[in-house]
Amino acid sequence: MRKIILLGYMGCGKSTIADKLSKTISIRFVDLDKKIEEKTNLSINDIFKKYGEIYFRKVEREVFIELLHSPQQLIIGLGGGTPCYANNHELLKNENVVSIYLKASIETLFSRLISNRSKRPLIASKSDEEMKEFIAKHLFDRSFYYNQAQYKVSVDDKTVDQTVLDIVAILA
Repeated sequence: MRKIILLGYMGCGKSTIADKLSKTISIRFVDLDKKIEEKTNLSINDIFKKYGEIYFRKVEREVFIELLHSPQQLIIGLGGGTPCYANNHELLKNENVVSIYLKASIETLFSRLISNRSKRPLIASKSDEEMKEFIAKHLFDRSFYYNQAQYKVSVDDKTVDQTVLDIVAILA
């Protein structure tokens, strides 16, 4: 059964867009990070603190593969780093997968992340300038993996509804 995978950097709108897309096309949305938290009975932050990133990435890949093998059609929202580890970007090319990179500029990401940075451990303690630099560096490092997606949809200067319509057109 076909899986629709949304990927991109934190703040690009994966969860918000996936949620709206789910209601629009009547396919269940599953957030990979939430699935990991359910499976481990720990928050993502707690997994990192207790067991470290390598353990987290191992569990992340296992849960991602479980979702891909699920018999039902799903929209799967990945974590920002998911495609960059454990060759997960190769899973974006499976024949029953439609992978979509929600591409956002540094300015868009910064303006979206600035208001809730305290909820994002990677940027919580950074100044505005440090945060912009961090986003730019991360985007550069991750762009190869994000660009493995079959489709790219820009989210800059678009509403959630406009982005969902762009995705629906891809799926048609």
